[in-house]
Amino acid sequence: EAFASDAFNKSQFTCYAFIGYQTAYLKANYPSEYMAAVLSNNMNDIKQVSFFMEECKRMGIRVLGPDINESFYKFNVNEDKAIRFGMGAIKGVGKGAVETIVQNRKDGDYKDIYDFAKRIDLRLANKKTFENLVLAGGFDSFKNKRAQYFNIDNDGLTFLEKTVKYGAKYHESVNSSQISLFGEGAINDTSDLTMPDCEEWINLERLKKEREVVGIYISAHPLDDYLKEINNFTSTGLSSLSDLN
Repeated sequence: EAFASDAFNKSQFTCYAFIGYQTAYLKANYPSEYMAAVLSNNMNDIKQVSFFMEECKRMGIRVLGPDINESFYKFNVNEDKAIRFGMGAIKGVGKGAVETIVQNRKDGDYKDIYDFAKRIDLRLANKKTFENLVLAGGFDSFKNKRAQYFNIDNDGLTFLEKTVKYGAKYHESVNSSQISLFGEGAINDTSDLTMPDCEEWINLERLKKEREVVGIYISAHPLDDYLKEINNFTSTGLSSLSDLN
């Protein structure tokens, strides 16, 4: 008691208690928003992100992958009360790239990859940005296979590279003095940009590439193919190994 009266006085205890009450209130009444804030606060520490994503799972909160039409720089909550992964947590996607993506979708969602390439500022979002967004699942809402973006054509270019070049050419035509001189519209022809059809990567390869740019598995897990065996033929999890000491 003598130590407590000096080292942990009442004013300090009161502050901790008040913050503890506020935290508990937010977690109980606004669970999705609270966990999105916690994830955003730890987005530079992938181990902490993994830990808190497990806590979301325990609480029954869905954590969805990044999406160019819903995500922001940090983690956020969508209309369905699910948490969207922050684009700022994707390797190679800087704050400037996220800002131009968010700013230019105020006029409406991006309809497809061509629309995306035309509307954003390509000085802030380069080819690497496009590639890592694809690998992280940022374009999955367009219902295309991730492998299609990296399919190499006869010119030795991937579809994604051709799309970025198309976007740059479009912007150039918009800013060209010839457009205003003759009253013509900007280049809008995508006939040479038909997305090639190809097989999707196997689950393990797709998840490996996803983990390389995000640091963790988001859309699925490599062991998902063995869920039946895990649920029926195991009696404990790997977490039990931490108690061996």
